[in-house]
Amino acid sequence: MATKFAQFLQDNQIDPRRILIASAELERLRPEDRKLRLQKRAAKKAGTKPAEGEKPAKPRTGRAVTPRLVEAVSVGKPVSGPAKTRLLRALNAVLVTKKKTAVDLKALF
Repeated sequence: MATKFAQFLQDNQIDPRRILIASAELERLRPEDRKLRLQKRAAKKAGTKPAEGEKPAKPRTGRAVTPRLVEAVSVGKPVSGPAKTRLLRALNAVLVTKKKTAVDLKALF
């Protein structure tokens, strides 16, 4: 019996390699992400704290979906929450390119 994720890929005719490519593009670190990391390190080194109510923007992780992760999810092995989120983001990007509606996490896991 296939998992919900594997069945979803099969029903929507999505090649897992497209998910890998989309994830690599989405999660790739950009100059603004590196700048945020630098500011965070500098603030930590200086010992300063951010002002009240001021939240820094959330940078990308730099960690893309791997073939090993796609295989584990397809088989039904347990996967961490952040990995599921990255996988969902990449899958939704592929669905948007196919002009289909995005899905939520509960529909896949």
